[in-house]
Amino acid sequence: MVRVLIGGLVAMVIAVAVGPQFIEWLRRRSIGQQIREEGPASHRVKQGTPTMGGLLIIVAAFVPALVVSLYTIPGVTLLLATLGCALIGFTDDFLKVRRRRSLGLSGRWKMLGLLAITAGVGWATTRIGYMDTEIYFPLIDVNIDLHWLYFPFLFVVIAGTSNGVNLTDGVDGLAAGTCAISLITLLAIASIDWIRSADEVANRSDEYLDLAIVAAALIGGVIGFLWFNAFPAELFMGDTGSMALGGAIATLAILTETEVLLVFVGGIYLIEALSLMIQVASFKRTGKRVFLMAPIHHHFELKAWSSTKIMVRFWIVGAILCAIGFVLYYRYYLRFQL
Repeated sequence: MVRVLIGGLVAMVIAVAVGPQFIEWLRRRSIGQQIREEGPASHRVKQGTPTMGGLLIIVAAFVPALVVSLYTIPGVTLLLATLGCALIGFTDDFLKVRRRRSLGLSGRWKMLGLLAITAGVGWATTRIGYMDTEIYFPLIDVNIDLHWLYFPFLFVVIAGTSNGVNLTDGVDGLAAGTCAISLITLLAIASIDWIRSADEVANRSDEYLDLAIVAAALIGGVIGFLWFNAFPAELFMGDTGSMALGGAIATLAILTETEVLLVFVGGIYLIEALSLMIQVASFKRTGKRVFLMAPIHHHFELKAWSSTKIMVRFWIVGAILCAIGFVLYYRYYLRFQL
């Protein structure tokens, strides 16, 4: 467990220590956020705020993770999936900054990139890893073998979570805080699996520990970033951070075989994505909007909720949903995973 603590604490210290210099470096190079014209009017004052803060999270997390990692297949898979999603987000951020507008990488290229990452995760887990194509559904207590449908399912998990986090990143501290809560929940799951596997399935112990190490390092990086991202934000994570964190959360759920629990552990991202889909479907079908603006956090902004109120209340809802997910894991999953 010492490696887990070292990974998290060192990542947080690096992020907090390097953050001011990194923010100043971004300002000197005019790497600032491009605000969408159709977004809330209150966001226009944020135009030019340093972005690509996801780079700070990735560097802060990867330095200790690479030092203390056990380099098992699951651990390396998690690192590479996170890095791959970060590269997709970085490309999007880079194009936005270069073109000086809010439109970056096209959706088609993002999906192709996520498809490649899904293929890598699927290959690593089913071909050279330890997993099969079965998915366990709690509450109904059923294991279902998806066979070849398992790989499209993985794509939905990875693409849905990464884009859901990306949609959530619209209020200072909102995405970073909710991602930290989700990652802490998945860290707890990986840690329990590690503790149990040390006695019951010895060859799995290092794999679970490696996942816990990387998860802790990511948590440390996110908390360090949040130091500068809390209202009023000095730094935005950009797509670099939101795509990376979403990919990491999805891959962690896959590697701990708790994909179905993302409905709860990633519940905030699901709510954000559903609010946008409902808004688009309603407007196309009836010409009316369900929300004042979507995703749903913008709805509350237009209802004159402060950024801090939205952030804290979404954190509370996210924590409750994660707690439900953890209880379901503890109640149903432990007897199937080892």
